[in-house]
Amino acid sequence: MRILVTGATGTLGGALVPALLRAGHQVRALSRTKRESRGNVEWRWGDLVSGNGVADAVRDVDVIAHLATGGRKGRGAVDVTGTRKLIAAARESGYAHLLYTSVVGADRVAIGHLRHKLEAERLVCESDLGWTILRATPFHQSLDRRLSDFESLPVLTVDRTVPWQPVHAGEVATRITELIAAGPALDEIEYGGPQVLSTEELVKTWLQARNLHRPCLPVRFPGSLYAAQRAGDLLTDAEPKGRITWQGYLFPPPPEPSDDFAAEHTASPTSPANQPEQDPDLHVYGGDEGYERPTRG
Repeated sequence: MRILVTGATGTLGGALVPALLRAGHQVRALSRTKRESRGNVEWRWGDLVSGNGVADAVRDVDVIAHLATGGRKGRGAVDVTGTRKLIAAARESGYAHLLYTSVVGADRVAIGHLRHKLEAERLVCESDLGWTILRATPFHQSLDRRLSDFESLPVLTVDRTVPWQPVHAGEVATRITELIAAGPALDEIEYGGPQVLSTEELVKTWLQARNLHRPCLPVRFPGSLYAAQRAGDLLTDAEPKGRITWQGYLFPPPPEPSDDFAAEHTASPTSPANQPEQDPDLHVYGGDEGYERPTRG
């Protein structure tokens, strides 16, 4: 199948593109930065917020994997306006299967960016397209970067009552690949990590992995979103779950020797080839960034 991936430069997109290629699909990637097509990836320029280039990007594709979110114009601009324009273009082009990535808890906690994700879900469900919604818990990679932002602080604050269920972006990419092969589910599907950790457990394991020594100060995180997370509204018991734990992500086993260099460096979800490009403007809670800074065409 020919598959369009929005948010292809984000955390999840960086894992999904090689996963789709390994499954034998043709990949078209949407980017706000003009890129040369190379290998088996066809890059198309397009802006989800303005709609420029979107109709051309969706033309002749069988599936749209819509991962893009965030960006300096705000999450709502991409998640809501961008999704609406993507759906309109897909309708005119031939009604492809639209798979949208959302966040576990968006249907239970319509707060902040989750409100935008829920509105985008509604647009997808009412689109008349064949659709699938995959809600994921926060990615290992995103939490790792989030904690790195506080690396220079002498003390890290932790709320022992706030649980996390991190999942590896590579495993989410594998789940998306399976859902694409299965066809439109016309359903919201949840996917989470294999374990639930307190903030203190999450932080202390990260400090150990990064060989950092920082005291952890117990506090109570304020705000309605943390209250919902404290109540377990952002967790899922859906099956299947990811298998890579937070500990396994931070302390990965050494790779097994291989005579195939390409396979060795692209097959593993923790390999450098499957990690996203570094962009200081990209931040995410659970979803995927992939909405780049604009460039002049």
